[in-house]
Amino acid sequence: MSSPPTPGRDPIAEARRQWIAHGWEDAAPGMAAVTSVMRAQQLLLTQIDGLLRPFGLTFARFELLRLLSFASEQRMTMRRAGQRLQVHPTSLTSLAARLAEDGHVERVANPDDGRSAVLVLTASGSRLVEEATAVLNAEVFEAIGLSSDDVAVLVDVLGRFRAGRGDFAP
Repeated sequence: MSSPPTPGRDPIAEARRQWIAHGWEDAAPGMAAVTSVMRAQQLLLTQIDGLLRPFGLTFARFELLRLLSFASEQRMTMRRAGQRLQVHPTSLTSLAARLAEDGHVERVANPDDGRSAVLVLTASGSRLVEEATAVLNAEVFEAIGLSSDDVAVLVDVLGRFRAGRGDFAP
């Protein structure tokens, strides 16, 4: 758990000042940008984890349930789910196993390829993801803490960054 912030003092601005003072002027803006993104992720994950904890979910498990709920017939191959979520097969196997243990997904043999599996959202998983989505929408996604213009700019800038790093082809 992080310590409470010192009022009126931005630790990333101070880190940037130190970077400049140590002769790393060219790297200071990038360090501040990276550190800001990482800190924003920590803040969001802390909030989201707290909201999902009563549902017995992590954000990764929530994402898998939500993905399955959007799929036709609420089912998807493990391979396709891993590609869509951009997670390693081992991580996906772990996520699916936990959700299966809790009765929220079923893992069945792929009728088109006996070597692979299909994940199927159960009625329990469908109810759970709808309840969790309502909470995340109300507490996080609709109340992000930025103006709609700022959100649009942020999504655009991060989208260009992600595309530039090969995350997807624009």
